[in-house]
Amino acid sequence: MHIRRFRIGEERELFEVFHSAIHLVASRDYTPEQINAWAPVSLDQELWVRKIRDIKPFVAEIGGKIVGYADVQPSGYIDHFFVSGYHPGQGVGRLLMSTLHSEAVSLGLTELTSDVSRTAQPFFEKFGFYISERRAPELRGVVVPNALMRKVLP
Repeated sequence: MHIRRFRIGEERELFEVFHSAIHLVASRDYTPEQINAWAPVSLDQELWVRKIRDIKPFVAEIGGKIVGYADVQPSGYIDHFFVSGYHPGQGVGRLLMSTLHSEAVSLGLTELTSDVSRTAQPFFEKFGFYISERRAPELRGVVVPNALMRKVLP
């Protein structure tokens, strides 16, 4: 497994990771209506490309194939953290989280935060995050509950 920075032109592959993570894994904790509101097949690709280029994520590869991605912003906010629904339980998330922690240290951050799905909350808790607020954001007219999680860094 290899972690590196995202490259322009990989936005579609990251969309496939995002879509599979939600439709194959998060679907255990959300209704079909919530899943389709969160990750519709018809998501505006121009907006997607702009979002991915703005967050500048790290990507995880296995055998040259992107299997996960995650970012940490200069504020300490983790905007996206997704592992392909076809590659769960292979250490991809653990390696991405380790990379984000290293990046946080290099940025001199004192805290990490993220809006975390029900599905990912236990994973984030394993890395020392705690729920500071339960939320009910609306996506495309559908409430998709999550939680603001925080971690104070040493």
